[in-house]
Amino acid sequence: MEKSESGSSIYRYQENDRNEFQAPSGEGNIDEISNHIEKYVGKIDMVFHELISDQVHIDLHWVKPSAERPFHTLVTSGMSDRPMTTPKEMKAFQYAELSICLPADWKLSEDDFNDEENYWPLRWLKILSRFPHEYNTWLGYGHTIPNGNPPAPFSSKSKMNTMMLLPSILFDPAFQELKINKEKTIHFYTIYPLYSEEVNLKMKEGAEALFDGFERVGLTDVLELNRENSVKRKKLFGLF
Repeated sequence: MEKSESGSSIYRYQENDRNEFQAPSGEGNIDEISNHIEKYVGKIDMVFHELISDQVHIDLHWVKPSAERPFHTLVTSGMSDRPMTTPKEMKAFQYAELSICLPADWKLSEDDFNDEENYWPLRWLKILSRFPHEYNTWLGYGHTIPNGNPPAPFSSKSKMNTMMLLPSILFDPAFQELKINKEKTIHFYTIYPLYSEEVNLKMKEGAEALFDGFERVGLTDVLELNRENSVKRKKLFGLF
């Protein structure tokens, strides 16, 4: 197994590693997940349903901005319909769902989705939700997934090119887990876009090495296309 400098495992996937098309099982916990979202995030205004699904059926639950939380929140359901292929010691983390928050002025109508600049965060929720089931692997705390090899920016408006999974910063810690029964607990992760320099630091020293920088730049769940890079320092008097 290939390892990063920090000792974390590096998995590489090719298109020919991908599982063949498989219809979703139809056995999910959408009602429990919906109730969980409304308890800890807010009233669900709309659900974006998939018309055609492979491996798992991914719905996106949309909580619109409010006075308390002036941003859009999107949370998946369906990723947890099937267990991920985790290492034995991580069996308790077989089930997961994902979320992202978008600025209040982000365009989220069906017509707006014809423009990839508006749709890509939703696309990545779907890509990542399906990924573990397509490649018989898993996603969890601190995992990073690049946008291609070499990584390309997610948007023409940003230089960020890799997604990282971490717990939500903005929501109650109780949002992070939903216990369905004795055998199944769903873990909720927020996806955070990273710059190449942040990914390099994570690979060298581990996910926790990023946290001081995240705090310095004020990172939250809400996507900022041109947020400050937490690794690159601003120039002072012509020097770094």
